[in-house]
Amino acid sequence: MKLADILQKDRIVTELEATDRWEAIEELMSVLVRCGKISPEHRDEVTAVVKKRESSMSTGIGFGVGIPHASTELVDEAVGVLGRSLKGVNFDALDNQPVQLVMLFLVPQGQFQKHLHTLANIAKLLHNKEFRKSIEAAPDAETIFEMIESQCYGQS
Repeated sequence: MKLADILQKDRIVTELEATDRWEAIEELMSVLVRCGKISPEHRDEVTAVVKKRESSMSTGIGFGVGIPHASTELVDEAVGVLGRSLKGVNFDALDNQPVQLVMLFLVPQGQFQKHLHTLANIAKLLHNKEFRKSIEAAPDAETIFEMIESQCYGQS
């Protein structure tokens, strides 16, 4: 799956308030609950799964990017939310640099190949320096989503 397949413009936060990875995960989970992608009664359980994965090894992959992710039986489809922080979030990233883009995604339990494929596609896309810079400079969520669609599907 491509990033544009699991994201919508209403799931893009243009300025995260979070200062660390745990706050960022909480903030992005709130968006998934608000958008109806996670039921409120499952929020804590899903958040715990993501935090457990994150505790085993930071998903701050470097280059100002964090990709917290998990699989859970509490989602029916792959779903994601993107957060941008112009001031940077302490994510305990591999390169010890703050993270400007946090892409949280969830896949249904048992879809290991989809999980890996989605993770690889997101990492590859966000590894592109020019693309990251354009997202960081975008004025709003709609523009960011259009840029992601264009990058994923070649639309203008």
